Amino acid sequence: MSTENRCFIVGAGDFDGFLMPPHTGDLLIAADGGYRHLCEMGLEPDVLLGDFDSLEIVPEHRHLIRHSPIKDDTDMALAAAYAKEEGYQTFFLYGGLGGKRLDHTVANLQLLTGMAREGLTAYLIGQGMIITAVTNGTLAFRETAAGMISVFCMGEQASGVCESGLKYTLDDAVLTCDRALGVSNEFTGKESSVQVRSGTILVMWDAANGLPDRAGL
Repeated sequence: MSTENRCFIVGAGDFDGFLMPPHTGDLLIAADGGYRHLCEMGLEPDVLLGDFDSLEIVPEHRHLIRHSPIKDDTDMALAAAYAKEEGYQTFFLYGGLGGKRLDHTVANLQLLTGMAREGLTAYLIGQGMIITAVTNGTLAFRETAAGMISVFCMGEQASGVCESGLKYTLDDAVLTCDRALGVSNEFTGKESSVQVRSGTILVMWDAANGLPDRAGL
C-alpha cells in the first residue's frame, strides 16, 4: 500500500461534508452513526464499524465489524485502530465534533494526541475548523492563511514551543495543560509556523486555510 493513501473516518457527530474528498486508494470507514451521514451523501464506506448504539440497527454491509457496547474505546478510536493495523498513517476524522456528546469531542482530542505520539498524522475536521496534534515537530502555514489559530499543551508540558509570523509570537516557551497561553492567536498575512521541540501540542485553525506543511524534528 502506498504511504500516500489516506484513511477517512466519519463518526456520528456534526458533519457538514468533506473538506477534501476521499480518492481512489483511500480507506473510508463509517464509525457507527457516521454511516447515516455517508448514506445521505450517496457514499458507501469500505468498512462499517461500531457497537451501533447510534444507529440503533445493524445495517447489512459487505465489510461489517461489530463491537460490544461494553468496551474501552470509542467507535472512532476503534476505527482508527483498525486502519492502523491495515498500515494507514494519515487520517482525516469527521463527525467527531459537536452534537450532544461533549465527552466524545474530548475523547477525539485525546485520540489525536495518542496518534501524534505514535508518529501518525491525523486531522479532526468539522464546524469550520481543523485540529491536529503535533509531537516534536513543526506546522508551517502559507502567507494566505487568515483568521484565528490556537495552540494547547496536551500533556504535563510542551517545551521549546515557538510561534513565528503570527500576531503574538513565542520563542522557546513552555506550555502546560493548566494554562491556555497559546489560545486565540492570529495569522498576519505572512508565512508562519508553530513548533514544539519536546512534548505534544494541539493546534486548531480555520478550515478555509487548508492543511499546513508538516515536518518532524
